[in-house]
Amino acid sequence: MATIYQEITEGMKSAMRAKDTVALGALRGLKAALMNAQVAKGNVHDELSPNEAQNVVRKLIKQHEDAIALYEKAERPESVAKERAEMAILAAFLPKELTEDEIAPILETVVAELGASTKKDMGRVMKEMQSRTEGRAPGKLLSALVSKRLS
Repeated sequence: MATIYQEITEGMKSAMRAKDTVALGALRGLKAALMNAQVAKGNVHDELSPNEAQNVVRKLIKQHEDAIALYEKAERPESVAKERAEMAILAAFLPKELTEDEIAPILETVVAELGASTKKDMGRVMKEMQSRTEGRAPGKLLSALVSKRLS
């Protein structure tokens, strides 16, 4: 299985051949962000774990979402389109997100195991849900589902 670093390198080569400046820019930005995370971790020669790399990708996607909101407010549709295109390229490096139907049985299992029944238990349930879904479910969705279940 190819690491994220190998996938980025291959993607950059393909983007250069195709003269796809948007993809190339997104991939270069991702590579730089991963390198910065490695430096922050303490050793530039150790690759990040898959979970750490996914967190970097999520952070970049969040930055693009924020930029899109600003560009929409400033009525700059060309910049919005570019940000969305880059976001789509970055999203390819994340695992497929779970749907509500896939999360529901996991939630029921966690609630039963923890004996959770009130909103006071939400923190414990959320912590366990986040570890079991391994970043494949957005925090807002998890929070909404847990809150609804414990009400």
